[in-house]
Amino acid sequence: MTLAPSSTDVAEATTVDPSDLVSFDSLLSAAELALRDRVRSFVREEIRPNIAKWYEEATFPLEIVPEFAKLGLLGMHLKGYGCAGRTAVDYGLAAAELEAGDSGLRTFVSVQGSLAMTAIAKHGSEEQKLEWLPRMAAGEAIGCFGLTEPSAGSDPSSMTTFARRDGQDWILNGTKRWIGLANVAHVAVIWAQTEAGVRGFVVPTHTPGYTATPIEPKLSMRASTQCEIKLVDVRLPADAALPEVTGLKGPFACLNEARYGIVWGTMGAARDAFEDALSYSKERLQFGRPLSGYQLTQQKLVDMALEINKGFLLALQLGRLKDAGRLQPHQISAGKLNNCREAIKICREARTILGGNGITLEHSPLRHANNLESVRTYEGTDEVHTLILGQKLTGTGAFR
Repeated sequence: MTLAPSSTDVAEATTVDPSDLVSFDSLLSAAELALRDRVRSFVREEIRPNIAKWYEEATFPLEIVPEFAKLGLLGMHLKGYGCAGRTAVDYGLAAAELEAGDSGLRTFVSVQGSLAMTAIAKHGSEEQKLEWLPRMAAGEAIGCFGLTEPSAGSDPSSMTTFARRDGQDWILNGTKRWIGLANVAHVAVIWAQTEAGVRGFVVPTHTPGYTATPIEPKLSMRASTQCEIKLVDVRLPADAALPEVTGLKGPFACLNEARYGIVWGTMGAARDAFEDALSYSKERLQFGRPLSGYQLTQQKLVDMALEINKGFLLALQLGRLKDAGRLQPHQISAGKLNNCREAIKICREARTILGGNGITLEHSPLRHANNLESVRTYEGTDEVHTLILGQKLTGTGAFR
């Protein structure tokens, strides 16, 4: 599946974002602009009219999964097996547009493609790839990625989920928590300790002993689903194990893919919040003039726009490095830490311009800010990425 540009796409690509102070679009190719604008149009037409309802009702709209597949968004950075084979920059641009709609919907694409599909593509057998990747790319099968546990979040090495051999079979027992899509998934990639180290397992979710319970109620990521998974004597055949990796480098390789998408996605949320506040400030009258005409409001808007521009430039640099095969893990941490931190500040500041109206679902900034509390936490907290960067700068690890 591809995202081939149309004449309409090329025309739309000339649209200038109101937050763009540095001619960012001039750094993108015509094909990149066309892809971005196709996803932007989809978000405008299919997500924006419905997101307030989905968020208020805490509903993940499964009906849009086939639409994601038609756009080639599921596993879009992977090659073969029905995947689109797009570049890292393409994926980043799509992630930004999806998160401008809502973090929960961008997270679906990330869990499906960057985590579950990437685990199978990087570490799976040819049989596992053929069984799952084409169906997942087509949206016919949903995947989830089980790493985090109730007492093993930032330190996955302390996981207690264990897989033991029973003849040729594997028997899994344990608990995973905060696992996106687990209650609607058809397949789960579960990471577990074994006598030989951490291994990944491809677990069809209809397997006896697998149960997934949504975590409710939530104040964040409401148009998404996160679950606790219970694994009780889950029996799997020998070939359920991912054969190409042992150790935490397996899940970490997948997490870096997801973290990269977050670098872009958070700036999409920030841009959307900024645009909402900018539009409102031009229309809302206070003391006989628009809010946009006051110095304090202009300072807020300028500060937000500057950070959005810097955030997108950082994301693009990381994307170009990734496409060139030169992106380093600490660079992903720099992008994830900075852009999450700045995006949540922008969304909160945008809400102040909206005043009391900003606490309603008619406007996006507070919804984005609430979602970003989760985005800031998953795939490595601020503290974890700070320590990764600290180790890079000093040569000394300070995790323990």
